[in-house]
Amino acid sequence: MRADETGPGDVVSPQAQLARRLNLLLDVVVAERGKPVTFREVQAELEARGIKLSRARWFYMKEGTGRLVSDPVLLAGLCSIFNVDPNYLAGDDAELTERIDSQLGFVKSLRAARVHSFAARTLGRVAPETLRELKVLITGADRDDASAGEYVEVEQELA
Repeated sequence: MRADETGPGDVVSPQAQLARRLNLLLDVVVAERGKPVTFREVQAELEARGIKLSRARWFYMKEGTGRLVSDPVLLAGLCSIFNVDPNYLAGDDAELTERIDSQLGFVKSLRAARVHSFAARTLGRVAPETLRELKVLITGADRDDASAGEYVEVEQELA
């Protein structure tokens, strides 16, 4: 379990908060372009701005482990790459952070819904086990969470 994955009532460390924000940005990019951002892409974008980022630092920023990264130049550079307010990753402004989190979460949900809808229209009559496998691939949901009722959902969406 990553440090940014917590349950209700858990106290979230600043490192985990940064990791959650960073991973949300990365998830939105995947939803928008269909493939993840690589470390090399991020590193190259930052280097073009004169900012250095090691693979180890990138890893513990994404995982929420290790020291808290608070370098304002690095955080602003990352925000620039992902086209969000420069203060988003720093988390200094709770209202800004909440607003951007909700906007990014909404965009991510819209993209996922669009993929689900497309899959439902395209697949037609598909066995429940196949739908469960597709759901796991699309949403990353646990196999046990998938229900046999998805077969019915696809048929209803096609009607």
